[in-house]
Amino acid sequence: MFRKILIANRGEIAVRIIRACREMGIKTVAVYSEADKNSLHVQLADEARCIGPAPSTESYLSTAALLTAARKTRAQAIHPGYGFLSENADFAEACRNAKLVFIGPSPQAIRDMGNKAVARKTMHAAGVPIPPGTIEPVSSKKSALIAAKKVGFPVLLKPSAGGGGKGMRIVKAQKELSAALDASQTEAQAAFGCADVYIEKVITNARHIEMQVLADNHGNVIHLGERECSVQRRHQKLVEEAPSPAITKTMRKKMGDVAVAAARAINYSGAGTVEFMLDKNGKFYFIEMNTRIQVEHPVTECITGVDLVKAQIRVASGEPLGIEQKDVVFNGHAIECRLNAEDPDNDFMASPGVIRGLRLPGGPGVRLDTHIFEGYEVPHYYDSLLAKLIVQAPTRDEAIARMRRALDEFTIESLQTTAPFLQKVMQAKAFRSGRYDTGLIEHMKHSEVTEKLLDWAHKLTEKLRHFDRR
Repeated sequence: MFRKILIANRGEIAVRIIRACREMGIKTVAVYSEADKNSLHVQLADEARCIGPAPSTESYLSTAALLTAARKTRAQAIHPGYGFLSENADFAEACRNAKLVFIGPSPQAIRDMGNKAVARKTMHAAGVPIPPGTIEPVSSKKSALIAAKKVGFPVLLKPSAGGGGKGMRIVKAQKELSAALDASQTEAQAAFGCADVYIEKVITNARHIEMQVLADNHGNVIHLGERECSVQRRHQKLVEEAPSPAITKTMRKKMGDVAVAAARAINYSGAGTVEFMLDKNGKFYFIEMNTRIQVEHPVTECITGVDLVKAQIRVASGEPLGIEQKDVVFNGHAIECRLNAEDPDNDFMASPGVIRGLRLPGGPGVRLDTHIFEGYEVPHYYDSLLAKLIVQAPTRDEAIARMRRALDEFTIESLQTTAPFLQKVMQAKAFRSGRYDTGLIEHMKHSEVTEKLLDWAHKLTEKLRHFDRR
C-alpha cells in the first residue's frame, strides 16, 4: 500500500480523497494555486505545495508543476480526482514515466474512451449497443448531410473530444445542419483542440443512466448498479439518484453485464462509469465511458456500502477487488443535489464571493461533501460547485422528503446558490413520480411560464371585474 499520495485537484473532491487516505493510514499532499491558499483541502492535508497562479492552465493543469511537487514531497502516487487532468492520457503516461502510480486506468484506456468516436467504434466492435450514427467523424458537410439523412432528423452533432456538453448541437432539420456543423466544430476546436465531430440519432424522451464499474489488475470486473442522471441543464447534471426509478431488476442485470463487457473490452482498471441513453421503449445505448471517479459517486456508495475512492487506491496499489458481483447488495434509495454558486433567476450566472452566515444541513441520512466554510472566498477561476448534498432513506419518497428538509437547512446568506431551484426540482410532479427524462428542466421552465401567464390573466380579470362594478 502507498505511504503518501499527492492529490492533483482542489475543492470537495480533494477533501474527499484526503479523508479516505487518512482512514487508510496514508499521508497526503495537497497542491494549490495562489487563489486556493486558504482552501480546506490545504488545511486538511499532511503537506501542501503551491503549484502556480490562479488560472488552472498555470497550476492544476500544469503537468510539470504537479510532477515537481510529487518528486519534492516523495509521493508515490497521484490521485487526479475528476476534471482537470483526470482523463488526460498524456498526464497518466507522464506519471508512469516519472515512476509515479497514476490512480486510474491505463493511458491507452483513457485515450480510447476519451475520444468519443473511437469509443463508439470500440464498443460497437465489442457488441455493446450504440445509437445509430457515424462510426467515424464526419469529413465534410456533404458526408454529414448523407449521414444525417440516413439516420433521420433530428440528429446530434457531438465533438469526439472533451465533454460537459461543449460543442454539442441538436439539428432538427436539414436546413440547420451546415451552420450547426460550423458552430460545433469551432467550439470543439476552441475547447478541446480537436474539431472532429460525429453524428448520432437523437433519442427523444430519453433518460440518462450510468453504470458504475470497478475493475482490478487481476481480471476481476464488477458493476455496482446504476445512477439516474436525467436532471440536466445544457447537458450538465444537477441531480442524481440511485437506483433509477426506471430500471427493473432484469434491466439492471442486462445493463450491468453490458457495462462489464465494455470495461473488459479495453482492459479497464479502477473505478469507471459507462453511460447509456434509455429510450421510452426500454432500449439502451452506449454514449460514453468516464475513466475516473464521478461527481455523483456518493449515491452509489450510499446504497452499496462500497467506498469507491478507497477501492481506487487499493486497485492502483495492486490489490484485488476483494468483492464479487454476488456480494453487491443494494439498500434503500439515495439522491444527490449539486449546489453551485450560481443565480438560477439570472440564467445560472456564476456568483463568486465571500461566504457569510453559513448553516450546514445534518441529521439522519444526510451526507455533505464540501470544501466551504464561513469566511471562505469562492474564486471565479474554477467550477462553481460549492457542495454535494446527499441523502439516503429506505424508500425514494422518504429520500425526496429528506432532501427537501436538508435543502431548507442549507443557508448561505451572502451568495446566490442553486438551492431554491433544486427545491423546485424536488417538488416537481414529474420528478416525484419518477416518470421524467432529460427534458425535465425545460418542462419545468414551460410550466413556470404558463403559471405566470395564468396568474397575470387572473389578476387582469379581477381588475376588469372591479372596473365593471364601478
